[in-house]
Amino acid sequence: MVMEVPRKKAIVASPKQGRYPCWRFATLSIEWSIAMDAAPTSTDSLSPIAARVEISMAVLFADVAGSTRLYEALGDALAKRLIDECLGVMQSVVQRYGGRVVKTIGDEIMAVLPSADNACLAATDIQHKILALPVVEHSKRAVRVGFHFGPVIEEGGDVFGDTVNVAARMASLAKGMQIITTTQTVQGLSPMLQLSTRAIAALTVKGKGDDVPVSEVIWQGGEELTMSTASISNQTRAATLHLEGQGRSWSLEVAPSSLLMGRDAQCDVVVTDRNASRQHARIERRRDKFFLVDQSTNGTYVAFANEPEVILRREELMLRGKGRLALGQSVENGAADVLHFTVRD
Repeated sequence: MVMEVPRKKAIVASPKQGRYPCWRFATLSIEWSIAMDAAPTSTDSLSPIAARVEISMAVLFADVAGSTRLYEALGDALAKRLIDECLGVMQSVVQRYGGRVVKTIGDEIMAVLPSADNACLAATDIQHKILALPVVEHSKRAVRVGFHFGPVIEEGGDVFGDTVNVAARMASLAKGMQIITTTQTVQGLSPMLQLSTRAIAALTVKGKGDDVPVSEVIWQGGEELTMSTASISNQTRAATLHLEGQGRSWSLEVAPSSLLMGRDAQCDVVVTDRNASRQHARIERRRDKFFLVDQSTNGTYVAFANEPEVILRREELMLRGKGRLALGQSVENGAADVLHFTVRD
């Protein structure tokens, strides 16, 4: 049985009811219907905009150093398994410190954490856990980490903004087993964590008008860093470093102490060579040892007595015995400001 549904009679205005003929009312009705169909019926279509939030957080990048060599030495299958193991460790650590991995790009992760302290602790834990992984076929794994704290735009699970760019730049500056961050981020760390950092240099960051001061997080040799502030009276050895050049001399005799070298007038050892960076390198005393730490663009050249010259490029070297060093060019170059050092135990 088919039931007939009663139809409503269409109400059509006659010419006497107004200025507009009936077809005009029909047209307006159709246009209104189309407009209503096209209009959003909920706020769902606005959710991408509504989900865009600006918030301050730490952005961290970590990647496996030397992954190309791993693939060449171990083959694709084994190398990928070892890299995936590293990525798993990184993700687990990030989550442990209240963060999340935003994305994985090849052998690298990009993560966000709620504070600078969390990022610093996570970065340090990542390094310790990667270091503890077993060596496979004589291949030791290492990661480099960079992070920065600041405002980001969070949208659709991803994050954007200048903070992300700076954090990525910090990671690119790091070497394997190294953690690099901005000095601005270090200033926001808790006092105890600040003690485990050291300033490196002011470096150029793409998109930044001024150089960005950069620092390193020291995660190895914690006992050594703690002992460096021990009472001198407890030391059984009084190692000294003597440095000479340009008619002047400097000595490091008391721990902790350091000498900053470069073209900047505020450096302890000022050189005039234009090949040298403003804050080119520093000599640091760590207990009874002296380390030359390069933080320059052109490198630091070192020649121990009766040994070939070596070049440091954002690396460090323990000084021993006697030798020469130059900032930005070879010690054999007659134009270089050569400094002579002597280490006495």
